[in-house]
Amino acid sequence: MNHDYSHLISVFNQTFLSSLNTELLLGGDEPIYLPADENYSAHRIIFARGFFASALHELAHWCIAGPERRLVEDYGYWYHPDGRDEKTQAEFEKVEVKPQAIEWILSASCGFPFQVSCDNLSGVEPDREAFTGKVREQALTYLSVGIPERAKTFSDALRAFYGIPPLTPESFTA
Repeated sequence: MNHDYSHLISVFNQTFLSSLNTELLLGGDEPIYLPADENYSAHRIIFARGFFASALHELAHWCIAGPERRLVEDYGYWYHPDGRDEKTQAEFEKVEVKPQAIEWILSASCGFPFQVSCDNLSGVEPDREAFTGKVREQALTYLSVGIPERAKTFSDALRAFYGIPPLTPESFTA
């Protein structure tokens, strides 16, 4: 299956640009979310280096950010760079469970392989397997109680584009 980032841009922008004034754009080295301002009339989700996985990750954050957070650069989230100690890595993983569960849902919706992002290459070695389990459990919870509205809308649009059947618990094998 061909996973070209231009497909994500097209499907996302067709789905949300007119309804929520938000567009997905290819960026440079670092991803960022920028709300509309006096120089640009639409909110922008900018993903890094043309990586399909980067786009899905940034889209997942947008899918769960509330209306107030979508008016703030990078949703007002804290980010501690690579090189985190054990305590800081645990805090990072705690706040990343829900967005990465949405990312897994979006990945499954287009038949793209998912891997958690511990994002700490030069810090303490994270327990990737345990984190994957937490993200999987959250994805399954969303599947059973309801996927957040924007994530569900985008998941449905991706599944239609890629010809993926409805998601089931079997869609989330680690």
